[in-house]
Amino acid sequence: MAAASSAPCRLAASPSPSRLFLLKPPSLFFRASTLLLPSTSSSRARPLALASPTSVQSPMASFLDRKAQAQPHPLLHFVKYHGLGNDFIMVDNRDSPLPLITPDQAVKLCHRNFGIGADGVIFVMPGTNGTDYTMRIFNSDGSEPEMCGNGVRCFARFVADLENHQGKHSFTIHTGAGLIVPEIQEDGQVKVDMGQPILAGPEVPTKIPGTQNVAVVKAGLEVDGLTWNVTCVSMGNPHCITFGTADSQGLEVDKIKLAEIGPKFEHHELFPARTNTEFVQILSRSHLKMRVWERGAGATLACGTGACATVVAAVLEGHAERRCIVDLPGGPLEIEWREEDNHIYMTGPAESVFYGSILL
Repeated sequence: MAAASSAPCRLAASPSPSRLFLLKPPSLFFRASTLLLPSTSSSRARPLALASPTSVQSPMASFLDRKAQAQPHPLLHFVKYHGLGNDFIMVDNRDSPLPLITPDQAVKLCHRNFGIGADGVIFVMPGTNGTDYTMRIFNSDGSEPEMCGNGVRCFARFVADLENHQGKHSFTIHTGAGLIVPEIQEDGQVKVDMGQPILAGPEVPTKIPGTQNVAVVKAGLEVDGLTWNVTCVSMGNPHCITFGTADSQGLEVDKIKLAEIGPKFEHHELFPARTNTEFVQILSRSHLKMRVWERGAGATLACGTGACATVVAAVLEGHAERRCIVDLPGGPLEIEWREEDNHIYMTGPAESVFYGSILL
C-alpha cells in the first residue's frame, strides 16, 4: 500500500455496472472493526477505527456522502488482499451465515475493467461445528470452489487485522474441503496445515483409471492431440499435475501457451467436476517451478492448493523430496508433505492492497 500522505486523498470512479469509492485515510465503512494497515517509511503500523458513513464530517467527503446516500442499493465494504499476486476481495461477513453478495454480483466485482478486479471474493463467516470461522469463496466466474490455498492465507491475515491479533496466532476454519488451521508467524508469513491429500481417483474426482491401485499416478491423458503424463490429487479441490508429455524430456513452463491448453484440461470429459491444472518444471529435487490454470479463474499468479498438490505428485513420481520450494509467477511457496502425519504444510505471504466501499 502506498504511504499515506498528510492530506486526505479520495478517488471516486464510476464505471458501469457499479461505482467504486476508495478513500485514504478512511472515513467510512465496516462495522465496529479495527483494521491494521502495514507500516510505511513515514509512519508506524497503526490501527484504524472504521466508522459508519454518517460519522464523516470532512467537506472533502461530502461528494461521496451524497452519492452513497442517494443510491437505493447498499454499500459493500471490502479489503483487497493478495497472496503472491493471487488476489481476493475480502468481505467481513461475521454477522451472517449467508454471503452478503450473490455469485452474479461477485462476477461483476471481480471484473478487472468494470469492477474492483480479483480472482475471487472471500467471505469471513461465523464458525461451523465448533470452528472459529467459516470460509466461503466465489470465483471470478461465479462458481464456488471447496477451498483456496492462497485465499486461506489472505483469510488468516484479514482475520488477524480485523481482530487486531499481534504476533504468532492460530485459529480454525471450516471450509468446503474440511478443517483448515492457519498460523500467523512472527515474521508475518502464514503457515497453513492443509490436511491430507486425497489420491483415490474417484474421490479427486477423475474418471482416469488408477495406475497405483486407485491412485492416478503418471497416467496417460489425451489432450489436444498429445499424450500427457498426469498425476491427479485432491486437496479438497481437484488437481491434475503434469511434468510433460509421454514423448518429452520435461517441461519448460514459460513456453506453455496456458490460455490455449489450460481450458482443454479444465473441461476434459474425464474430470466430472472440472479440474485445476499444474504444469511443472523440475529444477532440482527440492525446487520446482509451476504455472497453473485454475478451475473457474483461469491463469493466476499463484495457487496454494496447486503448489501442495504439485509436491505430492512430484514425490509420487519420484522427482522430488517431501520438502520443496515451489516457484510460481507471483513468487515462491514453501511446501512440506510430512511422512509422520501425512499432512501438507504450506508457508507463504499474504498482504493487504487497499480497502474501499462499492455500490451493489
